[in-house]
Amino acid sequence: MARILVTGAGGFIGRALCRGLAARGHFVIAGMRGGAAPGTPVDGAEPRILGEIAPGRDWAGELGDADIVIHLAQRAHRRSTESDRAGEPGAAASLARGAARAGVRRFVYMSSIKAMGEATLPGRPFRADDPPRPADSYGRVKLATERALARVAGETSLELVILRPPLVYGPGVGANFRALMRLAASGLKLPFATLDNRRSLIFLDNLVDLAAVSAVHRDAAGRVLLARDGDDLSTAALIRILAAGQGRRARLFAMPDPVFTLLRALPGVGPAVSRLTLSLQVDDGATRASLDWRPPFAAEAGLLATARAFAAE
Repeated sequence: MARILVTGAGGFIGRALCRGLAARGHFVIAGMRGGAAPGTPVDGAEPRILGEIAPGRDWAGELGDADIVIHLAQRAHRRSTESDRAGEPGAAASLARGAARAGVRRFVYMSSIKAMGEATLPGRPFRADDPPRPADSYGRVKLATERALARVAGETSLELVILRPPLVYGPGVGANFRALMRLAASGLKLPFATLDNRRSLIFLDNLVDLAAVSAVHRDAAGRVLLARDGDDLSTAALIRILAAGQGRRARLFAMPDPVFTLLRALPGVGPAVSRLTLSLQVDDGATRASLDWRPPFAAEAGLLATARAFAAE
């Protein structure tokens, strides 16, 4: 059992992680920016108001009762600008320095596969040792934060673990994935029938399991860990599963690849079309081998559970 402080504990991943860590016997400190909100994880966790995690903040006396810090707190991808996120590397570095001074032994940072890029070529999934080439401001800030934390770890005895998950989904998910579930059940004819792309995703409970393992596993220290569900899916397969989970049947038709190429170049709709039509795959073989880890839930089971929860809202 360890004493684990989770920042961003009131968020989509944070709530599930606090519950998962507590269920595994850890003492969980649920760190939140402000007061308790509906859905805040209090069962099995000690709520703690951390306030703003800001560059240069003095964390003296606030982290000394934790063995491990898992840092999730960040500005939401879709609701913030590059300037809004500019302070995140310095803020995370200040938190890590405070943790090291307080005797925290391990710092786990929830980064993103976007730190590596937006798409992969067929048969060329991202691997942890590939050169990162982030394509948007969110990915660049994630990579900058990773590097700031690595500098702190290099100057202290703090063990750093970096997680780079792809898109995370599960009951209660919001943003783009919620819109995709709505689209899958809409009854509209969608042009993805013959699209031969592949997307790596990770079910929330699988990510929680990996985070719990990486927080305590001896061989996780100093690693960048990629992870995914067991199967990568085409957009067509993903939509069919999400529709079935809502008791609907997906209606798909074929569109020529050159049309998708043209649509990806258009301002406004281009990024959304790219996410739906390009491949983004990760190779998590190194994670599985080094931590002896396997995702406990299959992709289809996680997707069906997510769609059913959405349909029941």
